[in-house]
Amino acid sequence: MLALSLKPERLKRYKDVIALLIKYGRSDLVTQAGLPHVVGERGGALVTTAEPKAEELAADLERLGPTFIKLGQLLSTRGDLLPEPYLEALSRLQDQIEPFPYEEVEHIVSTELGVRITKAFAEFEREPIAAASLAQVHKAYMRDGRAVVVKVQRPGVRVQIVEDLEALEAVAEFIDQHTEVGKRYEFGNMLVSLRRSLLRELDFKREAGNLIKLGRSLREFEDIIVPRPIEDFTASRVLTMEYIPGKNITSLSPLRLLEIDGDALSRELFRAYLKQILVDGFFHADPHPGNVFLTDDDRIALLDLGMVSHITGAFQDDLLRLLLAISENRGDDAAEISIRMGEPKANFEKTDYKRRVANLVARNADKSLERIDAGQVVLQITRISADCWLRLSPEFTMIAKTLMNLDRVVYTLAPDFDPNAIIREEATNILTQRIAKSIEPGRILSGVVEVKEFVEKLPTRVNKILDAVGNNELRIGVDAIDERVLLDGLQKVANRITLGLILAALIVGAALMMRVETSFKLLGYPGLPAIFFLLAAVAGIVLVANIAFYDVKPKKKNLDD
Repeated sequence: MLALSLKPERLKRYKDVIALLIKYGRSDLVTQAGLPHVVGERGGALVTTAEPKAEELAADLERLGPTFIKLGQLLSTRGDLLPEPYLEALSRLQDQIEPFPYEEVEHIVSTELGVRITKAFAEFEREPIAAASLAQVHKAYMRDGRAVVVKVQRPGVRVQIVEDLEALEAVAEFIDQHTEVGKRYEFGNMLVSLRRSLLRELDFKREAGNLIKLGRSLREFEDIIVPRPIEDFTASRVLTMEYIPGKNITSLSPLRLLEIDGDALSRELFRAYLKQILVDGFFHADPHPGNVFLTDDDRIALLDLGMVSHITGAFQDDLLRLLLAISENRGDDAAEISIRMGEPKANFEKTDYKRRVANLVARNADKSLERIDAGQVVLQITRISADCWLRLSPEFTMIAKTLMNLDRVVYTLAPDFDPNAIIREEATNILTQRIAKSIEPGRILSGVVEVKEFVEKLPTRVNKILDAVGNNELRIGVDAIDERVLLDGLQKVANRITLGLILAALIVGAALMMRVETSFKLLGYPGLPAIFFLLAAVAGIVLVANIAFYDVKPKKKNLDD
């Protein structure tokens, strides 16, 4: 049995997690896993409230700190775990908390950059323009007059996140091992993904690289802008990037929205994300409205690239097929494709899964008077997958989160926007780009190198095979079959082919002989060909009867034979 740590600070986190489970109706997990006995009296009282609201969960997670805020944002994509009201509340979870003092900001910036803040910047505003659980952002000016923003990591946040993750992973592993729900949903795997994402998000050098990479990827989209990092003023805990004036999408007034071409911006943004996901395999995985700005010159700015995701070419192909199947109301195809994208467990309910996915796609096919959320459809597929014991990859969940957040942004800009139309329009362009990408010089060169290695190694491999044959050492592994059944089947096939050829010859010969006039008549026709026709007919009827009534499936070979 897995042992939980009894350190006081760890017990406090155990208590917090257990209290959340009990408060929000999952006390069965606590009881089945025996967690109350593990925590004991030192864990504190578990306070519950009657019928907690979805907004309370968001507030409770904010109160517990940065790790739980990020956990809430991850849970907002898990339609398989939470009902719709909770998903909505968590998807609006805003990462805004009290800023930390300027003195600590100055110390971190000076330590990371190796120079005093007054030397590095001509001006550095003391009050942050935004403060979140992982970092806060200050506006500043470079020595050459450029306006920049400086993202400074919150002190001690790394240690806190690591400790919180260890506590959460211990509880998740305990629940996975001791409850049916844990075996179905695999909370441990979910937290592994959360750990990987959070630790990457804490490395601001990696985020600077993401900004550069995404900026290059989206150069063809004139209405999309990504801030450029100032690499010489960026370190592990400090990120300096160009300042882009504007407001986030959710804070725009109705009058401001009327001043812009929301439909054109939505189309451009959606096309940009389709390119990221389906062509580049590298995409901004957190486009919630707080990270998407409308600039003063009416463009879309993508901010906060701490959370990105990568997907493989095979996954891209399947995802494109899935999105097309959804947009074209091909529910059965959508089910088959999603099964191929996942990993069926031992008790996977394939028939039920295909039926539910087909019904989901059909329900969303005729919504001509209301908007269709592509992200919500993909999200619902994850819920059905968990119910039917199909494990989908973490990338699939990340895609669902990205599309769901993207839906919220584009519908804010253009309430009548139709993402399915864009998917269908862009499918040809995306396929063309995928083909072009597959014949890049680098990939061709890689293929040439592989052919060269094959040719170089071929003589040695042939010699080894010939030596094995000459020394009677060649061994071939065969998946054995029932030879008797195989030979009987082959003989039956041969006999029927022979009989079929004879019947065909009789019919053809009789047809040719029908033109030869003879004194011997049968039913008014030349006698000999008429007899051939009758023989062929009788033999054909006998053959059909034999196939229909006498063919039986061979008995399975007994393992004891």
